[in-house]
Amino acid sequence: MTFAIQPDEVLARLRSLRADRDAPTKGGRVLSYVYDPGVPELHRLVEESALEVLHLNGLDPFVYGSLAVVEREIGATMKQLLHGGEDVVATCTSGGTESVILAVLAAREANPGKRRIVAPSTRHPAFAKAAHLLGMDLEVVPVTPDGRADVDAFVAALGDDVALAVVSAPSYPHGVVDPIAEIAAACAERGIDVHVDACFGGMVLPFLPDVPAWDLAVPGVTSISADLHKYGYGPKGASVLLQRGPDRQRGMMFADADWPGYPVATSTLLGSRQAAGLVAAWAVLQSLGTVGFGELQSQCRRISDAIRATVEGIDGLRVVGDPVGVALAIATDDASDSLVDPLRLGDALIARGFLAQAQPGLRQQGQPDLPSTLHLTVTPALGQHLDALLEALVEASEEVRGVPKATGEAAAPLQALDGVPLDSATAGAILAQVGAEDLGAERAELIAIIEATPRSVIHRLLVELLARELGD
Repeated sequence: MTFAIQPDEVLARLRSLRADRDAPTKGGRVLSYVYDPGVPELHRLVEESALEVLHLNGLDPFVYGSLAVVEREIGATMKQLLHGGEDVVATCTSGGTESVILAVLAAREANPGKRRIVAPSTRHPAFAKAAHLLGMDLEVVPVTPDGRADVDAFVAALGDDVALAVVSAPSYPHGVVDPIAEIAAACAERGIDVHVDACFGGMVLPFLPDVPAWDLAVPGVTSISADLHKYGYGPKGASVLLQRGPDRQRGMMFADADWPGYPVATSTLLGSRQAAGLVAAWAVLQSLGTVGFGELQSQCRRISDAIRATVEGIDGLRVVGDPVGVALAIATDDASDSLVDPLRLGDALIARGFLAQAQPGLRQQGQPDLPSTLHLTVTPALGQHLDALLEALVEASEEVRGVPKATGEAAAPLQALDGVPLDSATAGAILAQVGAEDLGAERAELIAIIEATPRSVIHRLLVELLARELGD
């Protein structure tokens, strides 16, 4: 066989690229995106089970019958875990975004003529993507200062044209659970479908005590999504969508026999589907069971509580709301005279080997604006570094205490571009002007620029930045 480059050389280059450019996926020091149980036996199980089905295609479960068994067993497990009755049906997807889009599609098909989605400002951007793709209108309502949906504002936004109301369990930015029972009750009175986005916490909350009612046990909840590639500790991408009623599920499926090829029927947005992520997630579900998951998720709660206690003991910082143990967000304590900017804190933590996620603030109508924060996703693997992280939080806070907040001054000239169409060349020039092309720059300044830039402009710049990173 003739090779342009020998396979061993290709693999060597891949390993070099990963070493140079990738954040680690194990070890507990990356406090977003990475969900590491910190259990070597599970790492091995994930890798070996994924390899077993690497070349299978989830498009046709009649050809690859093992995948049908896997999907059925995942569905049965998740229905039991999230209190789904006999009327609840499951669909396995490639990730939370696909689960969300399918939930919106199902709601649209079940509610002909209704085109509005109501969701809190902390909703995942996947709902905006779903609305854009499916011709729906997303109406965003404010959240209260503790990060939870404002019930009065939410109820006021409901109407006869609403196809779906959305709540989070918990929301990603702050790790807090919306008042789901109250909103679901109001929606049930009006005959409005409710989707619980539990993509982030759906595999954690069932194992934690004292969490307010949030899943299919809540009357009025129509559907719920939960990701297995987050706290289910499977690889990307695997998620599950549960819905009440088979007819609702069938409405989002697709079939076409109007061509001379094989008859096509798909349960999700994708045709060909990679099986590795789903099968590996199934393997973890099978191996851990409820007892094993309970142990790991309890570790998350203990770690989160320790971080929260440390942050609340630092003058000038506070934790937003009442996070349930999946993640937390650190903000400046405005009641303190001792300024600590969470964005600059994030930069100082990077220098100490911990990668937390800087989040811009958000303007709201009807409630106070949401402040910029530092997001920390908590996983069991973080436990081995917990003392070092707590020490780093204290030291880093002292280092940046009194340093002026990042202001995003470079965004001032961009105010005049609000609503102005930008071509690729112009968008690229703006990226260079504000320093966003240099991803090695201080993240605090970049996030402050994002916060200060008009939404229409920043959305276009983010698209341009991504396209250029991927090869333009």
